Amino acid sequence: MKTRQNSIRLTSPQQWGFIVLRIIIGWHLFYEGIVKLLDPNWSAESFLTGSQGFLSGAFQWMASQPAVLELVNVLNIWGLILIGLGLFLGFFARTAVYAGILLLFFYYIAYPPFQGFNFGVPQEGHYLLVNKNLIELLSLVVLALFPSTLNIGLWSLIKKIKFRFPTFSSSNQKNPEPAVAKTEGSKSRRDMLKHLAFLPFLGGFAWAFMSNKDYRETDAISGGTITLNPQSLSELEGEIPRGSLGGEKKVSRLIMGCNLIGGWAHARDLQYASQLFKAYNTEKKVFETLMLAEKAGINTMNVCTLEQQALINRYKKMFGSNLQTMIQAKPIKEDLYANIDQAIDMGVDIIQIFGATGDRWAQSGDTDLLQKCVDHTKRQGYPAGMGAHDIHAFHACDQAGIEVDFYFKTMHHDRYWSATPKDKRVPFAVSGSTSDHKGAYHDNMWCMFPEETVNYLEKSKKPVVGYKVLAGGAIHPENGFQYAFDNGADFICVGMFDFQVVEDANLAIRAIKKASKRKRPWYG
Repeated sequence: MKTRQNSIRLTSPQQWGFIVLRIIIGWHLFYEGIVKLLDPNWSAESFLTGSQGFLSGAFQWMASQPAVLELVNVLNIWGLILIGLGLFLGFFARTAVYAGILLLFFYYIAYPPFQGFNFGVPQEGHYLLVNKNLIELLSLVVLALFPSTLNIGLWSLIKKIKFRFPTFSSSNQKNPEPAVAKTEGSKSRRDMLKHLAFLPFLGGFAWAFMSNKDYRETDAISGGTITLNPQSLSELEGEIPRGSLGGEKKVSRLIMGCNLIGGWAHARDLQYASQLFKAYNTEKKVFETLMLAEKAGINTMNVCTLEQQALINRYKKMFGSNLQTMIQAKPIKEDLYANIDQAIDMGVDIIQIFGATGDRWAQSGDTDLLQKCVDHTKRQGYPAGMGAHDIHAFHACDQAGIEVDFYFKTMHHDRYWSATPKDKRVPFAVSGSTSDHKGAYHDNMWCMFPEETVNYLEKSKKPVVGYKVLAGGAIHPENGFQYAFDNGADFICVGMFDFQVVEDANLAIRAIKKASKRKRPWYG
Protein backbone atom coordinates (compact mmCIF):
# COMPACT_ATOMS: atom_id res chain seq x y z
CA MET A 1 0.00 0.00 0.00
CA LYS A 2 1.41 3.35 -1.04
CA THR A 3 2.01 5.98 1.60
CA ARG A 4 0.32 9.27 0.94
CA GLN A 5 2.78 12.07 0.23
CA ASN A 6 1.54 14.35 2.98
CA SER A 7 1.76 11.67 5.66
CA ILE A 8 5.40 12.20 6.55
CA ARG A 9 6.79 10.47 9.58
CA LEU A 10 9.62 11.81 11.69
CA THR A 11 12.36 9.37 10.86
CA SER A 12 15.59 11.29 11.48
CA PRO A 13 17.12 13.71 14.01
CA GLN A 14 17.83 16.12 11.14
CA GLN A 15 14.16 16.38 10.30
CA TRP A 16 13.30 17.02 13.95
CA GLY A 17 15.91 19.77 14.00
CA PHE A 18 14.46 21.45 10.91
CA ILE A 19 10.99 21.42 12.39
CA VAL A 20 12.21 22.98 15.65
CA LEU A 21 14.10 25.62 13.61
CA ARG A 22 10.92 26.44 11.71
CA ILE A 23 8.92 26.80 14.93
CA ILE A 24 11.55 29.08 16.53
CA ILE A 25 11.70 31.39 13.51
CA GLY A 26 7.91 31.44 13.42
CA TRP A 27 7.70 32.48 17.06
CA HIS A 28 10.25 35.27 16.50
CA LEU A 29 8.39 36.73 13.50
CA PHE A 30 5.00 36.36 15.17
CA TYR A 31 6.23 38.09 18.32
CA GLU A 32 7.69 41.02 16.36
CA GLY A 33 4.39 41.44 14.55
CA ILE A 34 2.42 41.42 17.81
CA VAL A 35 4.75 44.05 19.33
CA LYS A 36 4.06 46.37 16.41
CA LEU A 37 0.33 45.67 16.39
CA LEU A 38 -0.02 46.57 20.07
CA ASP A 39 2.04 49.76 19.73
CA PRO A 40 -0.28 52.48 18.35
CA ASN A 41 2.70 54.74 17.58
CA TRP A 42 4.69 52.21 15.57
CA SER A 43 5.41 53.04 11.96
CA ALA A 44 7.89 51.83 9.36
CA GLU A 45 8.57 55.45 8.35
CA SER A 46 11.89 55.89 10.17
CA PHE A 47 13.05 52.44 9.03
CA LEU A 48 12.31 53.30 5.40
CA THR A 49 13.67 56.85 5.64
CA GLY A 50 16.97 55.68 7.11
CA SER A 51 17.66 53.15 4.35
CA GLN A 52 20.98 53.66 2.60
CA GLY A 53 21.15 50.42 0.69
CA PHE A 54 21.16 49.91 -3.07
CA LEU A 55 17.41 50.51 -3.27
CA SER A 56 17.30 53.28 -0.68
CA GLY A 57 15.54 55.62 -3.09
CA ALA A 58 12.60 53.25 -3.42
CA PHE A 59 12.32 52.73 0.35
CA GLN A 60 12.56 56.46 1.06
CA TRP A 61 9.89 57.13 -1.57
CA MET A 62 7.57 54.71 0.27
CA ALA A 63 8.12 56.69 3.48
CA SER A 64 7.31 59.99 1.73
CA GLN A 65 3.92 58.82 0.42
CA PRO A 66 1.31 58.65 3.23
CA ALA A 67 -0.95 56.15 1.45
CA VAL A 68 1.96 53.88 0.52
CA LEU A 69 3.40 54.13 4.02
CA GLU A 70 0.09 53.12 5.55
CA LEU A 71 -0.05 50.10 3.24
CA VAL A 72 3.53 49.17 4.13
CA ASN A 73 2.70 49.40 7.84
CA VAL A 74 -0.28 47.06 7.46
CA LEU A 75 1.60 44.59 5.26
CA ASN A 76 4.58 44.58 7.62
CA ILE A 77 2.54 44.01 10.79
CA TRP A 78 0.18 41.38 9.43
CA GLY A 79 2.85 39.82 7.27
CA LEU A 80 4.96 39.15 10.36
CA ILE A 81 1.97 37.85 12.33
CA LEU A 82 0.59 35.54 9.64
CA ILE A 83 3.99 34.28 8.48
CA GLY A 84 4.98 33.68 12.09
CA LEU A 85 1.75 31.81 12.82
CA GLY A 86 2.11 29.69 9.70
CA LEU A 87 5.65 28.65 10.59
CA PHE A 88 4.87 28.24 14.27
CA LEU A 89 1.76 26.09 13.87
CA GLY A 90 2.69 24.37 10.60
CA PHE A 91 -0.50 25.69 9.02
CA PHE A 92 -0.03 26.79 5.37
CA ALA A 93 3.65 26.52 6.26
CA ARG A 94 4.81 26.23 2.65
CA THR A 95 3.22 29.61 1.80
CA ALA A 96 4.58 31.08 5.04
CA VAL A 97 8.13 29.95 4.22
CA TYR A 98 8.17 31.64 0.82
CA ALA A 99 6.50 34.79 2.16
CA GLY A 100 9.03 34.90 5.01
CA ILE A 101 11.92 34.63 2.56
CA LEU A 102 10.55 37.60 0.61
CA LEU A 103 9.98 39.74 3.72
CA LEU A 104 13.44 39.07 5.17
CA PHE A 105 14.97 39.76 1.76
CA PHE A 106 13.44 43.26 1.82
CA TYR A 107 14.77 43.81 5.37
CA TYR A 108 18.21 42.74 4.22
CA ILE A 109 18.47 44.92 1.11
CA ALA A 110 17.11 47.95 2.97
CA TYR A 111 20.15 47.80 5.29
CA PRO A 112 22.82 45.64 3.64
CA PRO A 113 25.66 44.89 6.10
CA PHE A 114 28.50 46.22 3.99
CA GLN A 115 31.48 48.15 5.29
CA GLY A 116 31.14 51.89 4.87
CA PHE A 117 27.35 51.90 5.28
CA ASN A 118 26.12 53.69 8.39
CA PHE A 119 22.45 53.54 9.27
CA GLY A 120 20.23 55.25 11.83
CA VAL A 121 18.88 51.95 13.15
CA PRO A 122 19.98 49.77 16.06
CA GLN A 123 22.66 47.21 15.33
CA GLU A 124 24.40 44.80 17.68
CA GLY A 125 27.66 45.66 15.89
CA HIS A 126 29.13 46.13 12.44
CA TYR A 127 28.64 43.18 10.10
CA LEU A 128 30.17 42.20 6.80
CA LEU A 129 27.67 40.54 4.43
CA VAL A 130 26.04 38.35 7.09
CA ASN A 131 23.56 39.54 9.70
CA LYS A 132 20.63 37.93 11.50
CA ASN A 133 18.18 38.83 8.73
CA LEU A 134 20.28 36.87 6.24
CA ILE A 135 20.67 33.97 8.66
CA GLU A 136 16.91 33.64 9.12
CA LEU A 137 16.35 34.10 5.38
CA LEU A 138 18.76 31.28 4.48
CA SER A 139 17.25 29.09 7.19
CA LEU A 140 13.86 29.46 5.52
CA VAL A 141 15.44 28.65 2.14
CA VAL A 142 16.76 25.40 3.62
CA LEU A 143 13.33 24.59 5.02
CA ALA A 144 11.79 25.20 1.60
CA LEU A 145 14.14 22.56 0.16
CA PHE A 146 12.79 19.99 2.61
CA PRO A 147 8.99 20.17 2.27
CA SER A 148 8.51 17.24 4.62
CA THR A 149 9.42 19.55 7.50
CA LEU A 150 6.48 21.82 6.67
CA ASN A 151 3.71 19.32 7.36
CA ILE A 152 4.23 18.84 11.08
CA GLY A 153 2.65 21.41 13.37
CA LEU A 154 3.74 22.27 16.89
CA TRP A 155 0.81 20.32 18.31
CA SER A 156 1.95 17.15 16.52
CA LEU A 157 5.52 17.74 17.61
CA ILE A 158 4.59 18.07 21.29
CA LYS A 159 2.45 14.93 21.05
CA LYS A 160 5.35 12.93 19.70
CA ILE A 161 7.88 14.35 22.15
CA LYS A 162 5.90 14.46 25.38
CA PHE A 163 3.18 11.88 25.33
CA ARG A 164 0.67 9.94 23.25
CA PHE A 165 -3.04 10.42 23.56
CA PRO A 166 -4.95 7.21 24.39
CA THR A 167 -6.63 5.61 21.40
CA PHE A 168 -9.90 3.75 21.46
CA SER A 169 -10.33 0.61 19.38
CA SER A 170 -13.66 -0.49 18.08
CA SER A 171 -13.80 -3.23 20.72
CA ASN A 172 -13.96 -0.60 23.48
CA GLN A 173 -16.86 1.23 21.91
CA LYS A 174 -20.43 0.28 22.72
CA ASN A 175 -21.79 1.25 19.31
CA PRO A 176 -18.92 1.14 16.88
CA GLU A 177 -19.51 3.00 13.68
CA PRO A 178 -18.98 1.20 10.39
CA ALA A 179 -15.58 1.76 8.86
CA VAL A 180 -15.51 4.57 6.34
CA ALA A 181 -12.73 5.18 3.88
CA LYS A 182 -10.62 8.18 4.88
CA THR A 183 -10.54 10.69 2.13
CA GLU A 184 -7.94 13.32 1.46
CA GLY A 185 -10.46 16.01 2.42
CA SER A 186 -11.22 14.52 5.82
CA LYS A 187 -7.52 14.04 6.50
CA SER A 188 -6.78 17.70 5.65
CA ARG A 189 -9.65 18.92 7.81
CA ARG A 190 -8.49 16.77 10.70
CA ASP A 191 -4.92 18.11 10.36
CA MET A 192 -6.25 21.65 10.31
CA LEU A 193 -8.22 21.07 13.50
CA LYS A 194 -5.18 19.58 15.21
CA HIS A 195 -3.13 22.65 14.29
CA LEU A 196 -5.84 25.03 15.43
CA ALA A 197 -6.21 23.10 18.68
CA PHE A 198 -2.90 24.65 19.71
CA LEU A 199 -4.24 28.20 19.52
CA PRO A 200 -5.34 28.28 23.22
CA PHE A 201 -1.74 27.54 24.15
CA LEU A 202 -0.63 30.44 21.94
CA GLY A 203 -3.24 32.66 23.54
CA GLY A 204 -1.84 31.80 26.95
CA PHE A 205 1.56 33.02 25.84
CA ALA A 206 0.05 36.26 24.53
CA TRP A 207 -1.82 36.82 27.81
CA ALA A 208 1.38 36.24 29.80
CA PHE A 209 3.30 38.79 27.76
CA MET A 210 0.53 41.38 27.93
CA SER A 211 0.33 40.95 31.68
CA ASN A 212 3.99 41.75 32.15
CA LYS A 213 4.91 44.04 29.28
CA ASP A 214 4.17 47.62 28.33
CA TYR A 215 3.98 47.58 24.56
CA ARG A 216 4.17 51.34 24.20
CA GLU A 217 7.93 50.90 23.77
CA THR A 218 9.71 48.58 21.43
CA ASP A 219 10.64 45.31 23.09
CA ALA A 220 13.11 44.00 20.56
CA ILE A 221 15.69 45.55 18.26
CA SER A 222 15.27 44.10 14.81
CA GLY A 223 15.22 44.89 11.14
CA GLY A 224 11.78 46.47 11.15
CA THR A 225 11.43 47.57 14.77
CA ILE A 226 12.18 51.30 15.07
CA THR A 227 10.06 53.77 17.05
CA LEU A 228 11.11 57.42 16.86
CA ASN A 229 7.79 59.26 16.89
CA PRO A 230 7.76 59.95 13.14
CA GLN A 231 4.85 62.32 13.64
CA SER A 232 7.11 64.78 15.45
CA LEU A 233 9.81 64.44 12.78
CA SER A 234 7.25 65.34 10.14
CA GLU A 235 6.76 68.67 11.94
CA LEU A 236 10.30 69.87 11.20
CA GLU A 237 10.23 73.27 9.53
CA GLY A 238 13.49 73.00 7.62
CA GLU A 239 17.18 72.27 8.04
CA ILE A 240 19.31 73.66 10.84
CA PRO A 241 22.09 75.81 9.32
CA ARG A 242 25.69 74.73 9.87
CA GLY A 243 29.02 76.45 10.32
CA SER A 244 32.62 75.79 11.31
CA LEU A 245 34.35 75.99 14.67
CA GLY A 246 37.72 75.52 13.03
CA GLY A 247 38.81 72.81 10.65
CA GLU A 248 36.79 71.32 7.83
CA LYS A 249 33.93 69.73 9.78
CA LYS A 250 30.61 71.52 9.71
CA VAL A 251 28.67 71.87 12.95
CA SER A 252 24.91 72.40 13.31
CA ARG A 253 24.19 75.80 14.83
CA LEU A 254 22.09 73.99 17.43
CA ILE A 255 24.36 71.68 19.46
CA MET A 256 23.06 69.00 21.81
CA GLY A 257 24.02 69.75 25.42
CA CYS A 258 25.02 67.11 27.96
CA ASN A 259 23.70 68.26 31.34
CA LEU A 260 20.27 66.63 31.14
CA ILE A 261 21.86 63.34 30.16
CA GLY A 262 24.51 63.58 32.86
CA GLY A 263 22.05 64.62 35.57
CA TRP A 264 23.38 68.13 36.20
CA ALA A 265 20.03 69.82 36.62
CA HIS A 266 21.17 73.27 37.85
CA ALA A 267 17.74 73.46 39.44
CA ARG A 268 18.65 75.84 42.26
CA ASP A 269 17.25 74.35 45.50
CA LEU A 270 15.24 71.53 43.91
CA GLN A 271 17.43 68.75 45.22
CA TYR A 272 15.55 65.90 43.53
CA ALA A 273 15.85 67.27 39.97
CA SER A 274 19.28 65.82 39.19
CA GLN A 275 18.22 62.36 40.34
CA LEU A 276 15.02 62.67 38.30
CA PHE A 277 17.00 63.52 35.15
CA LYS A 278 19.21 60.48 35.62
CA ALA A 279 16.24 58.20 36.23
CA TYR A 280 14.54 59.36 33.03
CA ASN A 281 17.60 59.32 30.80
CA THR A 282 18.44 55.63 30.81
CA GLU A 283 20.97 54.48 28.23
CA LYS A 284 18.14 53.38 25.94
CA LYS A 285 16.41 56.75 26.29
CA VAL A 286 19.67 58.58 25.64
CA PHE A 287 20.17 56.59 22.44
CA GLU A 288 16.60 57.34 21.31
CA THR A 289 17.17 61.05 22.03
CA LEU A 290 20.42 61.14 20.07
CA MET A 291 18.92 59.30 17.12
CA LEU A 292 15.98 61.71 17.06
CA ALA A 293 18.35 64.68 17.31
CA GLU A 294 20.40 63.47 14.36
CA LYS A 295 17.28 62.99 12.25
CA ALA A 296 16.25 66.52 13.21
CA GLY A 297 19.54 67.86 11.85
CA ILE A 298 21.65 68.17 15.02
CA ASN A 299 25.02 66.65 14.11
CA THR A 300 27.16 67.62 17.13
CA MET A 301 26.95 67.01 20.86
CA ASN A 302 28.85 68.64 23.69
CA VAL A 303 30.11 66.09 26.24
CA CYS A 304 31.25 66.94 29.76
CA THR A 305 33.32 63.91 30.69
CA LEU A 306 35.26 61.01 29.22
CA GLU A 307 32.56 58.70 30.57
CA GLN A 308 30.00 60.50 28.43
CA GLN A 309 32.30 60.18 25.43
CA ALA A 310 32.42 56.42 26.04
CA LEU A 311 28.60 56.38 26.06
CA ILE A 312 28.49 58.26 22.76
CA ASN A 313 31.04 55.85 21.31
CA ARG A 314 28.75 52.93 22.19
CA TYR A 315 25.85 54.74 20.55
CA LYS A 316 27.87 55.42 17.40
CA LYS A 317 29.01 51.82 17.16
CA MET A 318 25.55 50.34 17.70
CA PHE A 319 23.71 52.73 15.40
CA GLY A 320 26.36 53.44 12.79
CA SER A 321 26.11 57.12 13.73
CA ASN A 322 28.25 59.99 12.44
CA LEU A 323 27.49 62.21 15.44
CA GLN A 324 30.34 64.61 16.20
CA THR A 325 31.41 65.36 19.76
CA MET A 326 32.88 68.45 21.36
CA ILE A 327 34.39 67.74 24.76
CA GLN A 328 34.91 70.09 27.68
CA ALA A 329 38.52 69.25 28.52
CA LYS A 330 39.45 69.45 32.21
CA PRO A 331 43.24 69.79 32.39
CA ILE A 332 44.99 69.68 35.75
CA LYS A 333 48.28 71.35 36.63
CA GLU A 334 49.94 68.08 37.70
CA ASP A 335 49.45 66.49 34.24
CA LEU A 336 48.47 69.28 31.90
CA TYR A 337 47.74 67.36 28.70
CA ALA A 338 46.49 64.02 30.02
CA ASN A 339 42.76 64.77 29.79
CA ILE A 340 43.12 66.30 26.32
CA ASP A 341 45.10 63.31 25.03
CA GLN A 342 42.62 60.85 26.49
CA ALA A 343 39.79 62.67 24.77
CA ILE A 344 41.64 62.54 21.45
CA ASP A 345 42.30 58.82 21.89
CA MET A 346 38.57 58.30 22.48
CA GLY A 347 37.67 59.94 19.18
CA VAL A 348 36.40 63.44 19.96
CA ASP A 349 36.18 65.95 17.10
CA ILE A 350 36.42 69.34 18.84
CA ILE A 351 38.05 70.35 22.14
CA GLN A 352 37.35 73.33 24.38
CA ILE A 353 38.61 74.18 27.85
CA PHE A 354 35.97 73.53 30.53
CA GLY A 355 34.29 76.79 31.60
CA ALA A 356 35.03 76.37 35.30
CA THR A 357 38.71 75.70 34.51
CA GLY A 358 38.88 78.76 32.29
CA ASP A 359 37.36 80.88 35.06
CA ARG A 360 39.64 79.58 37.81
CA TRP A 361 42.90 79.80 35.89
CA ALA A 362 42.09 83.24 34.49
CA GLN A 363 41.22 84.45 37.99
CA SER A 364 44.40 82.98 39.50
CA GLY A 365 46.63 84.38 36.75
CA ASP A 366 47.48 80.96 35.26
CA THR A 367 46.75 82.02 31.70
CA ASP A 368 50.07 80.51 30.63
CA LEU A 369 48.59 77.07 31.40
CA LEU A 370 45.55 77.88 29.27
CA GLN A 371 47.88 78.94 26.47
CA LYS A 372 49.77 75.63 26.64
CA CYS A 373 46.54 73.62 26.52
CA VAL A 374 45.27 75.54 23.50
CA ASP A 375 48.61 75.18 21.70
CA HIS A 376 48.79 71.46 22.48
CA THR A 377 45.27 70.92 21.12
CA LYS A 378 46.10 72.75 17.90
CA ARG A 379 49.31 70.77 17.43
CA GLN A 380 47.24 67.58 17.47
CA GLY A 381 45.15 69.00 14.61
CA TYR A 382 41.95 69.72 16.56
CA PRO A 383 39.90 72.93 16.83
CA ALA A 384 40.64 74.55 20.19
CA GLY A 385 38.07 76.58 22.08
CA MET A 386 38.04 78.49 25.35
CA GLY A 387 35.14 78.01 27.74
CA ALA A 388 34.14 80.42 30.48
CA HIS A 389 31.17 81.52 32.54
CA ASP A 390 32.57 84.94 33.31
CA ILE A 391 33.43 87.49 30.61
CA HIS A 392 36.43 88.61 32.67
CA ALA A 393 38.12 85.30 31.83
CA PHE A 394 38.13 86.28 28.15
CA HIS A 395 39.58 89.66 29.00
CA ALA A 396 42.44 87.90 30.80
CA CYS A 397 43.00 85.56 27.84
CA ASP A 398 43.12 88.51 25.46
CA GLN A 399 45.71 90.23 27.60
CA ALA A 400 47.78 87.05 27.56
CA GLY A 401 47.54 86.88 23.75
CA ILE A 402 45.85 83.48 23.66
CA GLU A 403 44.54 82.68 20.17
CA VAL A 404 41.67 80.23 20.12
CA ASP A 405 39.49 78.94 17.29
CA PHE A 406 36.21 79.72 19.06
CA TYR A 407 34.67 80.83 22.34
CA PHE A 408 32.28 78.79 24.48
CA LYS A 409 30.47 81.33 26.63
CA THR A 410 27.41 81.34 28.90
CA MET A 411 24.93 83.69 27.32
CA HIS A 412 21.53 84.64 28.70
CA HIS A 413 19.75 87.77 29.89
CA ASP A 414 18.82 88.51 33.52
CA ARG A 415 15.09 89.12 33.07
CA TYR A 416 13.89 86.17 35.12
CA TRP A 417 12.74 85.90 38.71
CA SER A 418 15.65 84.03 40.33
CA ALA A 419 18.48 86.01 38.67
CA THR A 420 21.10 87.34 41.08
CA PRO A 421 20.40 91.01 41.90
CA LYS A 422 22.83 93.36 40.17
CA ASP A 423 24.28 94.68 43.42
CA LYS A 424 25.28 91.13 44.38
CA ARG A 425 27.12 90.26 41.16
CA VAL A 426 30.88 90.00 41.40
CA PRO A 427 33.45 88.65 38.89
CA PHE A 428 34.00 84.88 38.88
CA ALA A 429 31.17 84.25 41.35
CA VAL A 430 29.83 81.40 39.20
CA SER A 431 32.90 79.30 39.98
CA GLY A 432 31.99 79.24 43.67
CA SER A 433 28.85 78.68 45.71
CA THR A 434 27.22 80.01 48.83
CA SER A 435 24.92 78.50 51.42
CA ASP A 436 22.93 81.60 52.44
CA HIS A 437 20.71 84.06 50.61
CA LYS A 438 23.15 86.92 51.06
CA GLY A 439 25.78 85.39 48.82
CA ALA A 440 26.34 86.21 45.18
CA TYR A 441 25.67 82.79 43.64
CA HIS A 442 23.02 80.16 44.25
CA ASP A 443 23.26 77.98 41.13
CA ASN A 444 20.82 80.43 39.57
CA MET A 445 22.76 82.63 37.13
CA TRP A 446 25.60 81.73 34.75
CA CYS A 447 26.11 84.95 32.81
CA MET A 448 26.54 87.52 35.57
CA PHE A 449 27.27 90.39 33.19
CA PRO A 450 25.05 89.97 30.11
CA GLU A 451 25.47 93.53 28.75
CA GLU A 452 29.26 93.35 29.02
CA THR A 453 29.21 89.94 27.33
CA VAL A 454 27.22 91.29 24.36
CA ASN A 455 29.53 94.31 24.04
CA TYR A 456 32.60 92.07 24.07
CA LEU A 457 31.25 89.71 21.45
CA GLU A 458 30.35 92.55 19.08
CA LYS A 459 34.08 93.30 18.78
CA SER A 460 35.20 89.67 18.51
CA LYS A 461 35.81 87.97 15.17
CA LYS A 462 35.81 84.43 16.54
CA PRO A 463 32.89 82.01 16.31
CA VAL A 464 30.93 81.94 19.56
CA VAL A 465 28.98 79.04 21.03
CA GLY A 466 26.47 80.34 23.55
CA TYR A 467 25.55 77.92 26.32
CA LYS A 468 23.30 78.07 29.37
CA VAL A 469 21.09 80.18 27.10
CA LEU A 470 18.00 79.12 29.09
CA ALA A 471 19.57 79.86 32.50
CA GLY A 472 18.98 76.33 33.74
CA GLY A 473 15.34 76.28 32.61
CA ALA A 474 14.40 79.73 33.91
CA ILE A 475 13.98 81.21 30.41
CA HIS A 476 11.61 79.90 27.76
CA PRO A 477 13.48 78.39 24.77
CA GLU A 478 11.83 80.71 22.25
CA ASN A 479 13.03 83.73 24.23
CA GLY A 480 16.44 82.31 25.15
CA PHE A 481 17.32 81.15 21.63
CA GLN A 482 16.36 84.49 20.11
CA TYR A 483 18.32 86.47 22.69
CA ALA A 484 21.48 84.44 22.08
CA PHE A 485 21.38 84.62 18.28
CA ASP A 486 20.34 88.29 18.23
CA ASN A 487 23.24 89.26 20.49
CA GLY A 488 26.11 87.51 18.79
CA ALA A 489 26.02 83.75 19.33
CA ASP A 490 26.85 81.86 16.14
CA PHE A 491 25.91 78.53 17.70
CA ILE A 492 23.96 77.57 20.81
CA CYS A 493 24.44 74.50 22.99
CA VAL A 494 21.21 73.31 24.64
CA GLY A 495 20.37 70.26 26.71
CA MET A 496 17.06 68.69 25.71
CA PHE A 497 14.86 65.72 26.45
CA ASP A 498 13.65 63.54 23.61
CA PHE A 499 10.21 65.16 23.58
CA GLN A 500 11.82 68.61 23.15
CA VAL A 501 14.15 67.84 20.23
CA VAL A 502 11.91 68.70 17.28
CA GLU A 503 10.48 71.78 19.01
CA ASP A 504 13.98 73.06 19.81
CA ALA A 505 15.13 72.42 16.24
CA ASN A 506 12.22 74.48 14.91
CA LEU A 507 12.82 77.26 17.44
CA ALA A 508 16.49 77.43 16.43
CA ILE A 509 15.59 77.59 12.72
CA ARG A 510 13.14 80.44 13.37
CA ALA A 511 15.53 82.33 15.68
CA ILE A 512 18.37 82.20 13.14
CA LYS A 513 16.07 83.57 10.42
CA LYS A 514 14.85 86.38 12.68
CA ALA A 515 18.43 87.27 13.68
CA SER A 516 19.48 87.99 10.10
CA LYS A 517 19.79 91.71 10.86
CA ARG A 518 21.77 91.43 14.08
CA LYS A 519 24.70 93.81 14.66
CA ARG A 520 27.44 91.17 14.81
CA PRO A 521 28.28 89.33 11.56
CA TRP A 522 27.86 85.56 11.50
CA TYR A 523 31.11 83.69 12.05
CA GLY A 524 31.88 80.07 11.39
